[in-house]
Amino acid sequence: MDPRSQVLLRQGHYFSGQLLLAGAPADGLLQQLPSSELWCWNYADYQALAALQSRAYFSVTAPDQSYDAVVLYLPKSRELTEYLLQEICAKYPAAEIFLVGEKRAGIERAAKQLAQYGEVSKLDSARHCQLWRLTSRKAPVAVPDLAALANSFAVTVGQQQLTIKTVPGVFSHGRLDRGTELLLAHLEGLPQGHYLDFGCGAGVIGCYLAKQYPNSQVSLLDVDAFALFSTQLTLQANQVQAEVIAGTGINEAPQHLAAIISNPPFHQGVHTDYAASEQMLTQAKGHLRAQGELRIVANSFLKYPPLINQHLGPCQVLAEAQGFSVYRAVAGQRSQRQ
Repeated sequence: MDPRSQVLLRQGHYFSGQLLLAGAPADGLLQQLPSSELWCWNYADYQALAALQSRAYFSVTAPDQSYDAVVLYLPKSRELTEYLLQEICAKYPAAEIFLVGEKRAGIERAAKQLAQYGEVSKLDSARHCQLWRLTSRKAPVAVPDLAALANSFAVTVGQQQLTIKTVPGVFSHGRLDRGTELLLAHLEGLPQGHYLDFGCGAGVIGCYLAKQYPNSQVSLLDVDAFALFSTQLTLQANQVQAEVIAGTGINEAPQHLAAIISNPPFHQGVHTDYAASEQMLTQAKGHLRAQGELRIVANSFLKYPPLINQHLGPCQVLAEAQGFSVYRAVAGQRSQRQ
């Protein structure tokens, strides 16, 4: 069980009523607290609770229900923490509010954010985590408009002009990251057909593909509800039609793709997690048509080329810059003898 959940169980007398766990992992806590429900924005956690989905919500907004208490599991992003605290305090004015998180994730800093809404006290410190409680409320707060919190920035790739929208909690919020910028410069000559932007984030790659290759179909997949929300905003801002998929990994991707394009994610909260990206590389061939392409960008130190060589085909390095590499492989292509 997650150490944050262990800390909650140490103080279980606070959580005997109707309880909302916001951002909690699927670690068995929901089963131990029968009056609890889960609001999550990670589709993997939502999917893991398939048998309990009547008690789970996958969304960027809090459920329209009543609760005696709400526990927010501290996310990585400070801006996302601010949005979530305002959403929770606004929607549940009569509920007791708690905040739990790891010390290394910044729980003491986040407790100061919680203090904007009233008096706070620390209830417990264990398992390298802390549990805080909002003991009294200040004046009521308004429900935040997530779309209004989106940052907007322009991206130019060749002749294509894009407007990108990002909301708090999304990778590279408010700016184009260097890896994606390098990949966008090396997406020429793709085979026509159906493209997948895997781990789409704010939808930068998928939006570019839809504009650069207007006769192709584009799907964008991500595990994070805030990323999918940002992607929808980006597509709307650029008047682009595309399929947006909530998925835990490549298994939810379409078949017979002409190309999989990605800046693969390798973080889950404050932790490093390569599982989804490595699964994508090892199973990409099963989702590509014959001669379909994989093009990705990654930190050069990551050992992705051996996986690509083993499971897809010869790995070609298209570009290297600032610690990033762009890789290309073609499904079914064999190594050429020297």
